[in-house]
Amino acid sequence: MKTPLQLPRGGETAAEVPPRGDLEGVAIPCCYLAPVSHYSAYYRADEVWLEVCDHFVKQTLRNRCYIDSPNGALALTIPVVKPEGKTLMKDIRISDHGNWRHQHWVALESSYRQSPFFEYYADDFAPFYEKKWEFLADFNEELMMLVTSLLDIQKPIKRTTSYSPTKFSGPTPIPSLVGRGAVTTPDSFISGRTICSPPYKGGVGGESGGSGAVYYQVFASRHGFLPDLSIVDLLFNQGPEGVLWL
Repeated sequence: MKTPLQLPRGGETAAEVPPRGDLEGVAIPCCYLAPVSHYSAYYRADEVWLEVCDHFVKQTLRNRCYIDSPNGALALTIPVVKPEGKTLMKDIRISDHGNWRHQHWVALESSYRQSPFFEYYADDFAPFYEKKWEFLADFNEELMMLVTSLLDIQKPIKRTTSYSPTKFSGPTPIPSLVGRGAVTTPDSFISGRTICSPPYKGGVGGESGGSGAVYYQVFASRHGFLPDLSIVDLLFNQGPEGVLWL
């Protein structure tokens, strides 16, 4: 059994960091190891829905994430069974083509084995690259539940049952999402479900994608800070204290 990690700030634990609650409700695209900005939206919202009833779009973060590497942002893509026509995200199946599970795990190990918390969390993530999931949405959701558990964010998330682009409205957009393809305008933050497409461009104005604060990254001395990478970049580098960057 793991020894609970303690944050260095006066004995404060992640569970004691109050949720911001400055978004009434948010529908978050169902992404593979989503970027920090998506978890910031999750953390800030009072009510969270996972969007699984939109149409799957190729070359988006639904089946792709970006991690740090010695050569900059590295894309990890999950192959999917080619859909017949327009297919809902919840119905997309994962393909076993290309031994992707092994390749993704090797990439994560290579990029983060020197990070402060990779070894601590490795046993939590390894099963996701050993077991086979049939549906991409199930795989993504299980990973999201793991991440929120490790960050000690205790907030339920519900799946959408139909697509309604005007389901939510809220007053506060996440700045790093606006203008980079993830959201069209500040007013459409809650209902905007399109996902930023590759190549990786990072956050707006060098922001981290969450609070905007820069945090330690393993390869920052080589290529500078890379904003809004996958949430695992924040988790492996900051551990449970990562919630303070959301």
